[in-house]
Amino acid sequence: MTRLVRFHRHGGPEVLRIEDVEVPPPGPGEVRISVKALGLNRAEASMRNGAYIETPLLPSGLGLEAAGIVDAVGAGVEAFAPGDAVSIIPPRQMARWPAYGELATFPAELVVKHPSSLTFEAAAATWMQYLTAYGALVDIARLGPDEPVVITAASSSVGLAAIQIANLIGAVPIAVTRTSAKKAALLDVGAAHVVALAEEDIEARLREIAPQGVRVVLDPVGGPIFMPLTASMARGGILLEYGGLSPEPTPFPLFDVLAKTLTLRGYLVHEITGDAARLEAAKAFILDGLASGALKPIVARTFPFEQIVEAHRFLESGEQFGKIVVTL
Repeated sequence: MTRLVRFHRHGGPEVLRIEDVEVPPPGPGEVRISVKALGLNRAEASMRNGAYIETPLLPSGLGLEAAGIVDAVGAGVEAFAPGDAVSIIPPRQMARWPAYGELATFPAELVVKHPSSLTFEAAAATWMQYLTAYGALVDIARLGPDEPVVITAASSSVGLAAIQIANLIGAVPIAVTRTSAKKAALLDVGAAHVVALAEEDIEARLREIAPQGVRVVLDPVGGPIFMPLTASMARGGILLEYGGLSPEPTPFPLFDVLAKTLTLRGYLVHEITGDAARLEAAKAFILDGLASGALKPIVARTFPFEQIVEAHRFLESGEQFGKIVVTL
């Protein structure tokens, strides 16, 4: 029997339970790992709440990121062997391949031998954030040197990854955050400018920073912020929306879209993880960045496995700066 985190009904963090469950051996093409660390994502809170793009049968496991040691491999798996230190690329189906447990099984193509310089905690904080930011900024938007890029929810793990990737490319990251409380920290990790939503006129501030307009915007929030964001964009710009954190309706900025021929595009990391060639390019970019030190996963706080409920409460507080990690 293995300890897994499951939920039997949708709701807040209190619905999460640690239960003893029989975990089968890995099937053909699968790798089972002994988990040492888990990276938490808002997607997991959304599925737990019943508001995710995936609707699981209950009871359900959850979790998208893990790092650990290969425990067993299924038939046909030759690239990995028991004892290998690995991390996991987020699967498309969280309920089918849940990460929250002492043992977790994944398709071999989603398993990566992480650099020996990474701790398990850092490895568990790597793939979702960097793949999401890479896919948006590099693969889709083709962000270039010296280009300004607006990154909202900048203190989130994806926001921080986007700042690092923008700097690696030579672009100019403009971090947007709720208040100035995290301004110094954002500047320390590489933001060229920081805009505080609750304290500044975001449209005026962005126009001051980038008078010619911003071509690329990365946003997981939606809601009323769409209006000032698109108002400050350049002709032919692209806004990539990868979330929906705002509880308020998202207006459609019709006249800015028409006048500037803007692209407002929904984006899921599955676009990258589901395409073998694009995934290989992303992995090479990220692994090179990790090896050089240009990409450094930032862990906000760690919790022991037994405190998974408290970890989810912290996840929903919005107080974190970087990734929340759970250790086993």
